[in-house]
Amino acid sequence: MNFQFYLEKLFDSKAFKEFRKENPDAFLCSGFFTLDKEGSDNQQHLDYWIPSSKKLFSFKLNEDPIEMVPTETYKDPEGNEFNPEKINDNIEFDMNEIEKLIAEKALEEKINNKIQKLILSLQRKDGKDFLLGTAFLSNLGLMKVMIDIDKNEITDFEKKSFFDMMKFIGKKKD
Repeated sequence: MNFQFYLEKLFDSKAFKEFRKENPDAFLCSGFFTLDKEGSDNQQHLDYWIPSSKKLFSFKLNEDPIEMVPTETYKDPEGNEFNPEKINDNIEFDMNEIEKLIAEKALEEKINNKIQKLILSLQRKDGKDFLLGTAFLSNLGLMKVMIDIDKNEITDFEKKSFFDMMKFIGKKKD
């Protein structure tokens, strides 16, 4: 699916129209997408920040009707308040093309495992739109990617095994 399709779906919803009427200063600040290749856990969320009240709301696009959910905001490790950047709502990317880009990178890196689930987070930092992605692979593998949306290219890539992230701790002695 195309990102613009999700925006149009949101803009046409009753929940969003009421939200915009009550919060004219709100802006798109992030998105969350899961593509479940082996199940049916596909999700699409678009998040809006209200600077005047410093509140964040997530719209669940996979619900019918679209559901608006208040979201907690957190401080960064230095104690600074959450202050997201505005994501332009005219950006273009297609989930199928992003998945294809990741699959091509996997082949280039000689990773033959099948993508089972793909989690993508749309973000903007320092004036650049990007997708952070985690691909869950067969045989407990993971790929982490950063995709520059403007250039439609992977700018950061890392392969991991689930076991790389686990620490094995020996039995405690009584």
